[in-house]
Amino acid sequence: MIGLVVNPVAGVGGPAGLAGSDGADVQRLARERGSRSRVQERAGLALTTLAARHPGLDVVTAAGPMGADAVEAAGLVARMVHRPDASTTSADDTTRAVAAVAAAGADLVLVVGGDGTLRDAAVALGEQPSTAVLGVPAGVKMYSPVFAVSPRAAGALAADWVSEGGLPVFDREVLDIDEAAMRRAVVSPTLFGMLPVPSRVGRTQARKAGTPAGEKAAVEAAARGAVARMRRGIRYLLGPGGTTAEVARQLGVEGSPLGIDVLLDGEIVVRAASEQQLLAAVAEGPAKAVITVIGGQGFLLGRGNQQLSASVLRALGDDPLLVVAPEQKLIDLHGRPLLVDTGDSELDARLAGHVRIVTGPGATSLYAVSAPELTPL
Repeated sequence: MIGLVVNPVAGVGGPAGLAGSDGADVQRLARERGSRSRVQERAGLALTTLAARHPGLDVVTAAGPMGADAVEAAGLVARMVHRPDASTTSADDTTRAVAAVAAAGADLVLVVGGDGTLRDAAVALGEQPSTAVLGVPAGVKMYSPVFAVSPRAAGALAADWVSEGGLPVFDREVLDIDEAAMRRAVVSPTLFGMLPVPSRVGRTQARKAGTPAGEKAAVEAAARGAVARMRRGIRYLLGPGGTTAEVARQLGVEGSPLGIDVLLDGEIVVRAASEQQLLAAVAEGPAKAVITVIGGQGFLLGRGNQQLSASVLRALGDDPLLVVAPEQKLIDLHGRPLLVDTGDSELDARLAGHVRIVTGPGATSLYAVSAPELTPL
C-alpha cells in the first residue's frame, strides 16, 4: 500500500533566498518576500504519474494540504489516517503523520519536501524502520540520497512498487544542515539517520559529495577560468557551492553561504538575493548566472539554488549560464548526465542537451545535460 505525507511549507524559503524553510519566522519572512511553496504542484506530478498506471488506487495519507488534497486532485482515493491539530503545520505534524501512515499499513511512504522533512520522517520511523520511504523533491536543500531525481520519477517508482508487489530497498543516509548555523556561515551536513529506500538507476539521486581536500588546486584553477571570463558591466548572479565560493574569494569578496549574490564589476551589489531581487537585477542590464555542479548528484539547477527560478532564467536570455567546476567532478559522475529541475518543463527542455563547463584557465568541457521530468519512465 502506498502512503503519502506532504510538508505544506516545504521549499518556501528557497525563492526568498533564505536557504531553507525551517521555522515559522523564516516561513513568514519568505511570504513577505513574495515566495510561495510549490510543494502541491510537485506532489501532484508524482501522483498523476502513479495514477496513470494505477487509476483509483487507495493512498493512505493525512488530511488537507498534508496529503489528501493532492491525492484527490490526482483522481486517487485518499484514506485519511491523520489530521493536523492546527491550520499551520510543523515538524511534529510531519512526524506524527508519517508514523500514522506507516501504522495504517503503508509499505512505501512518499514524503514530499526537502532534507528537513525527510529528517522528520526518519524520527517517526525510529532507528530500525521497516517501512520504505521515498522522498519527492520539493524542498530547498536535498543533499540526502533518499530522493527521486524528480517528482515524476518518484511517481514511476511508486507505480513499479504497486505493480511488482514491492521493490528491493537499500539503506540510505538522511542528511540535513542546521539552518540557523548555516546563516552564520557554518555549513556542515549532519547524518540524522537511515531510511530504507527503493532505488533504480536514473530514478533516485545520489548523495551530495563534497570536494576532496586534494582537489583544492583544481577548484582554484576552475575558478580562475571563470573569473577570466567575467566582464565589466555585466551582473553576475553567483550561486552557492565550493567552486563558486572560490570565484568570490579570487574576486576579493565574501559570498553569502548557500545564497546567491549579485556582483557587478567585482563588487557585491545584492547579497543573498531573493528571486524578486534577482529579477530586478537582471532588468537593470546584461546578466548571467554563475553556477557549479553538485558533486555526486550532478544537479545544476533545482537543488539549493531555487532563487534562480524559471522566471529569472528566462529573463537572462538565450545564454543564461556560466558553469564552472573542476574536471574531476565530471569524471566522478561516470558518464551520468548533469541534471536540471527548474519546475518548468519547457525551460528544462531548452536547457537540456549539452553545456560548456569552465574547468580551468582556457579549458572547458562540453557535457551532456538531462531534464529528469522529461526523461521517459
